[in-house]
Amino acid sequence: MRKPRRPVSLGGGFNLFWAGQTVSTVGDRVTVFVVPTLMIFVLHASALQVGVVAMAQYLGIPLLGPVAGVLVDRWDKRWTMLVCDLVRLVAVAVIPLAYWLDRLSTPLLFGCVAVISGATIFFNVGYLVAVPAVVPERHLVRAYSRLEGSGSVSEVAGPSIAAGLYSALGVAALLVDAASYLVSAVCFRAMRPWGEKTVATGSVLERLTAGFRLNWADPVLRRVVIAAVTLNCGGPVFVTVLPVLAYRGLGLSVGAFGAAMSVAAVGALAGAVVAPRISERLGTGRTLAWALLLHCLVGLGVLAAPALPAAPVIAVTMGCYGFFMSCINVCSAPTRQSRMSAQNQGVMHAAFRTVTWGVIPLAALAGGLAVTLLTGPLGILDATRAVMAGGTLLAACSFLAAVRIQPLLDAAVRDKASATGPGPAAGTESALADSAS
Repeated sequence: MRKPRRPVSLGGGFNLFWAGQTVSTVGDRVTVFVVPTLMIFVLHASALQVGVVAMAQYLGIPLLGPVAGVLVDRWDKRWTMLVCDLVRLVAVAVIPLAYWLDRLSTPLLFGCVAVISGATIFFNVGYLVAVPAVVPERHLVRAYSRLEGSGSVSEVAGPSIAAGLYSALGVAALLVDAASYLVSAVCFRAMRPWGEKTVATGSVLERLTAGFRLNWADPVLRRVVIAAVTLNCGGPVFVTVLPVLAYRGLGLSVGAFGAAMSVAAVGALAGAVVAPRISERLGTGRTLAWALLLHCLVGLGVLAAPALPAAPVIAVTMGCYGFFMSCINVCSAPTRQSRMSAQNQGVMHAAFRTVTWGVIPLAALAGGLAVTLLTGPLGILDATRAVMAGGTLLAACSFLAAVRIQPLLDAAVRDKASATGPGPAAGTESALADSAS
């Protein structure tokens, strides 16, 4: 009888990083759930206003994304991420304070979410540099699988926790997210220094330009960029409109919607667990392409409500949605990191985020605006269903750009094998496959 294999240790530095991010991500789920709930039930906001605040969540990407990569490269990355956690702590804590002082408003929510977004831009650049800095390349897929898995666990528990906290504490539930940022900052403080400052020649403008040029010059990165832009033109429409559909179109309670989203997140957890195995069998590029297509198409499942019970429909649809999203996340970052030297990781990731996430604010705003315009002639239920279906079909076109990634990765492996002579290929795909086993 075979003994079960023990999980491979990825080191104490990664474990601290993993622990901090797990706690912080659970807290994030509370804010993501509570903010639109507050807007709909406390501020009686319109779908357009919900879309405007959702836009603020990603507003920092086009404004700060390019310069973030250059600056994070030149700063101490561990301390940068620690400070970002503290800034986000303060911004989240302002929301319940404003409510208690009777100053809560849509503009204030917009401002707080925008500050959180700005700090998150710098944090995410450091995040993507942190993983390869503390984990060997052969274990990158395993590391991202664990991070995605813990993120998926937070997706499972987060909405139910958020719904329960909101029912018990109201706006004070947001203090849980504030506390989670403090835990994350403490974990970073406990880590050993990592990610040395990058000494790069050239001005800030030259480094900014280099980040965009590097993403476009590499054929794999270029296809990933195009696929991600297409996905983010439609996907945020779906996500932004979902609470409006649930609360106003289908009449779900806060508790029912929270429970449905928690059940849905089980799919995301399953995706994080099996994605390395799928990647090992199919290749990271092929897994990425098909996950993009299926992630989008399963979103059409929301059209089954209200003909079928709304809460189970949302749970099953979002479960499948999350499963394939996890597969995308597990495969995307290692694929991109394998194409870039350590010196250019920061500017490459920042440029990628700027281009691919820069469309999200516009997509979120467009989703809220479209529902507002269509509610008159169609009613809130049909308006939300039509807008979500349109966004889903647009996002599904991301498959067209991603479908050619795997042949390019295979060609790179063959070229490297030819250059190094006989023996095991040490290319991208073989390394990723080894780490996924």
